[in-house]
Amino acid sequence: MVPLGSAALTRPARDGRYGSMGAVPTVARWWSSRTDPQRIDLYTRSSYYTTLVFVPVMLFFAAASDWVTASAWHPVVLLGSSVVTTAACLVLTRRGFHDRAAGPDRPALLVALVAGLITVLAALAATGEGPAPAAPWVTGLVGAAVLLALSVTVPTRPLVTGAAVTGVLAGAVALAEGNPPAAAVAIGASIGLAVAFFVTAFRFSVWILDVVLEMERTRGVQAQLAVAEERLRFARDLHDVMGRNLSAIAVKTQLAAELVRRGRDGAAEELADISRVAEESLREVRDVVRGYRRTDLPGELAGARSVLRAAGVGVTVTGEEEAEALPEPVQAALGWVVREAVTNVLRHSRASWCSVELRAAGGEAELQVTNDGAPGAGTAWGNGLTGLAERLAATGGRLSAGPAGDRFVLAATVPVRVSA
Repeated sequence: MVPLGSAALTRPARDGRYGSMGAVPTVARWWSSRTDPQRIDLYTRSSYYTTLVFVPVMLFFAAASDWVTASAWHPVVLLGSSVVTTAACLVLTRRGFHDRAAGPDRPALLVALVAGLITVLAALAATGEGPAPAAPWVTGLVGAAVLLALSVTVPTRPLVTGAAVTGVLAGAVALAEGNPPAAAVAIGASIGLAVAFFVTAFRFSVWILDVVLEMERTRGVQAQLAVAEERLRFARDLHDVMGRNLSAIAVKTQLAAELVRRGRDGAAEELADISRVAEESLREVRDVVRGYRRTDLPGELAGARSVLRAAGVGVTVTGEEEAEALPEPVQAALGWVVREAVTNVLRHSRASWCSVELRAAGGEAELQVTNDGAPGAGTAWGNGLTGLAERLAATGGRLSAGPAGDRFVLAATVPVRVSA
């Protein structure tokens, strides 16, 4: 949980030639500043890109052992076509992550397939008249690279089919190179299984990314729905209070106007009733607003549980029975603490669980809110926590907030006997 309105921590300016330069963010701070879905997205993309970048290197060294010709153009063609294959696969991957629903980019796929075919032919030609033991594995690497790029947008079943096709092609290349049929089948089967396992593992990581992003969107929608529900509740209460009185004012105003128009007695009494109803309405509206603003601790604890659960955060609340027995000033003070803590959890943390504990002993009431959503959070307080500490200080209480290991703990203590 990051304190509401907190500012970024800065190091003091250094003396010397570079004293005016700001501190360079560390890698740890750069990583911790990202949300969990952003980290998973970054990890998934980097895994794809890193693996694809190494494809030309693996292809080049896989075929290097078979080169017996003195011609220099075979390695050049092999390396060039493999680089083109990798570039096309990178384009396929990038566009797939950019728009998952659009499917694979057909021009990039066509370039990858053509360049991959040239790579396989170059691997075969580089051996001259002799056998090419590495050619089937070059075929498997090319197929794995293309299927890897397609796995961002293509479901698992077509990818497994593609791996089987890659295995068949590798087996055919092995058979064409003079291997016995049984050996060619074994080579093709092993390459097909390896490619299938490799591609489905990456496809599974994309599926996990989709699930995490969907959960993040759902959590945001749930939080918005919780806020909308609270607004509707307030609007309903205000309507119930004001509807009848405003209707009465409207009817009595029309009646008073008609009496005045006809010159009959009773208009003054009706106007007096209108004034009375208006004053009553004003008093009831103030009661509604006061009730809405009043920090009733049991109600705040129940609201915290409801809002956090609606936002997808696991929550445990203890000490609700003790909250009802506390004096009203203590409930009001701790109610503000609950509001501020829950607001910070929802707006400034990536919490998966939160606990709210209330204890009253030794003439003091202590409220502690703990969550796991702010690893590496700073100790600087924002305006929200600063104002809350000032509010508690006015009642003789105290506030502490900051990281404790991999958790963030906010604790407030208020004397039970507080002057109203």
